[in-house]
Order: sequence, then C-alpha cells, then structure tokens
Amino acid sequence: MSWSEMSLDQLGFVSRGRSRHRPRDAAHLYGGQYPFVQTGDVKHAGLYLTDYSQTYSEEGLAQSKLWPVGTLCITIAANIADTSILAIDACFPDSVIGFIPYPEKADARFIKYLFDAVLKLQYRQFTQGAAQDNLSQAKLLALKFLVPDDVTEQTRIADFIATYDDLIENNRRRIQLLEESARLLYQEWFVHLRFPGHEQVKIIDGVPEGWEPTLVPDVIDVNPRTPVEKGKEIWYVPMSSLSETAMTANTADFERRTKHTNVKFKKNDVLLARITPCLENGKTGYAYFLAEDEVACGSTEFIVLRGNRVPSEFVYCLARSYPFRENAIKSMTGSSGRQRVQNSCFDKYAVPLPPKSILDEFVQVVQNNFDQVRNLMAQNAKLAQARDLLLPKLMSGELTV
Repeated sequence: MSWSEMSLDQLGFVSRGRSRHRPRDAAHLYGGQYPFVQTGDVKHAGLYLTDYSQTYSEEGLAQSKLWPVGTLCITIAANIADTSILAIDACFPDSVIGFIPYPEKADARFIKYLFDAVLKLQYRQFTQGAAQDNLSQAKLLALKFLVPDDVTEQTRIADFIATYDDLIENNRRRIQLLEESARLLYQEWFVHLRFPGHEQVKIIDGVPEGWEPTLVPDVIDVNPRTPVEKGKEIWYVPMSSLSETAMTANTADFERRTKHTNVKFKKNDVLLARITPCLENGKTGYAYFLAEDEVACGSTEFIVLRGNRVPSEFVYCLARSYPFRENAIKSMTGSSGRQRVQNSCFDKYAVPLPPKSILDEFVQVVQNNFDQVRNLMAQNAKLAQARDLLLPKLMSGELTV
C-alpha cells in the first residue's frame, strides 16, 4: 500500500468559520434554531459532535454558514487543534476551521485521528516561538503529512480505531443514564416529597412531619478546611476538567503540583463553579477520582461542598438541582463577565433533613449508580490509553489492519 505526502487542501475543502461576533455584542444573532458550535464544544466532543452550547438565529445564519454533517471541525485558537466531526448541520466561528473531505481522497475520521496522533505535535513545533501562538489556515495548509493513497485503506484504519471510540461513547451514554436516574430519584423524594411512605406523612409548613427543618450550613460544610502537607505533590484540578452535564471529570487535564491553591478537597466532595458563565453552564464535579484520604487542590473558582449530616450522593444531586443553582446564580456580584457566587447565599437556603432511614434507603439505591459511573470512567480511561498507544503506529503505517 503506497502512502503520499499531502496537504489538507489536496484532500478536501478547507475554510474558516465566518462569525466574529459574541453574544454581548450582537445578541440578536443568537437563540434561534441553528446549532452554533464553539471551540469548547469541539474540545469536549468525542469522535462525533452532537452537543452544543449556543444557537444562531436567521440573522446569525445570514452572516455565517451552515456546515453539513460530516464536516471535520478543527479549533485553531490558542494553539489547541482539537477536532471532532459534525453529526449535525451547524455554524461555527472563525476560531474553527472546517474540512470537508473529497470522497475519493480522504476519510474524515482518518484525518481526525491523524490530527490526534501527529498534527497536534507538528502544530506546536510549527508555531513555537511565534509572537502569537494562535494557529491559522495558512499555517495549517503549509503542513504536509503522509496518507494512504487508497481511501479504502484510510477507512479500514479509521474503522479499527473507531471501535475504541464507539465503546467509549457507549459507556458515556450509560453514565448519562445512570446519573439521570439518580437525579430523578432525588427530585422525586426530596423536591416533590414523594418519598417512600409519603402518603402517611403530613406536610407542615412545607416540611414533612418527622423531617428536621435545616439550612445548608447545618448539614453541609461549605469550603471546609482540608489540611495537606506543605510542598507535597498532589493533583491540581482545573475548571476545564469539569463537565457541564455530568459528575465525570477529564483526568487528562489534571496536573501534579507541589504549590497548592487554597481550594482543597478529598474523595466524594462536590465541586461547584462559582464564576460566570461556568456555573450557569452547569460545571459541577464529584471527586470520585481520588483515593481514600487523598487530598487534591483545584481552581480558586471552585466552591467545595462536603456533607456532614447528609451523604455525598445527596449533596451532589442537590448541587445539580435547579433551585439550588438558581439561588447561587442570583447571589452573584462583580463586574460583567467576572461575577462570582457569594458564599453567604447558602446561609439561609433551606434543606429539610429527612430521617436517617430515608437517607440510607436513598444511598442504597443511588450508590450503585455512582459506583457504576466510577467503573465506566475507569474503563474509558483504559480504552483511551490503548487507542492513543495505537494511533501513532497506525497513522504512520508502522502497523497495518
């Protein structure tokens, strides 16, 4: 099988997104029916991009372009070069380059995997020392790389690697279902008050009889003190590692540090973003990834929540609930774009404390979900590691399939 050195524009159509607007500058362009994919959406997507955080209106579409399903999105801001293939028709800004392969020349999945295995490193070498690290279409097209001349060979390689991504995606969907099930149970029992035996319990001033009327500080420690030996190497968890939709965290973003932030936490603590727009977007984490007695530090924009009279599973579901988040959002103060939650907003927030028997029954049900999430995340980490070991060998032709 012969391989040839090619540039990206020899393999397909290449162009930047057209939008240069931001919501604060042109709000009328947003909120319509057309998906508007941003760099963060590409970064957090897998092989295929289905989720997006913004939409365009008809006016937005008129000054942009609707890219078709199958377009490879390549982020170029801040030398990132993250990639994902559109599974939806979507617009995207000028910080993203679109690549539509010529059917007889390239397989979009192969090119995506080529970026993951080879081109990110080439990009860094290409831009190193430049006054501006941002990539550009010109820099991208200046790169040459080896690809199989026969597109069917590209497809065979992509099919092989995609089996790993398919397994990862299936696990991710299972994680979403497991977490959704736990959250729905929390809402049913502790928001709608349809807990086991509720038919025989009177509601007095909005609190079931036998429940203790408590506030957040009575049952949850907010930013508890968590000592750790000075200079000890521990994990640092950045805001970027937290998911907007699930308890899962991208451990690849973690760093080992000996200089600690003042935000420290331990296993099963809940991490809540305090800054806009991270809180509004849903960034919330559950520290399932730490060992017993292990301490980590994180972004100073985290609020740490640790249950003292309620279990950690209850705390996480509470932190994901709409009323709790709305209360925090309403407390935000500060300049536009840098507003932060005030810790005092939790002082008067009511969290009626159920009897221990109900809490124990809740944990018994949802703990299995949380344990399965941990196991699935561990499986995904191993699958990703195996895939990433194979990628450079397959992309260079060292291994064949």
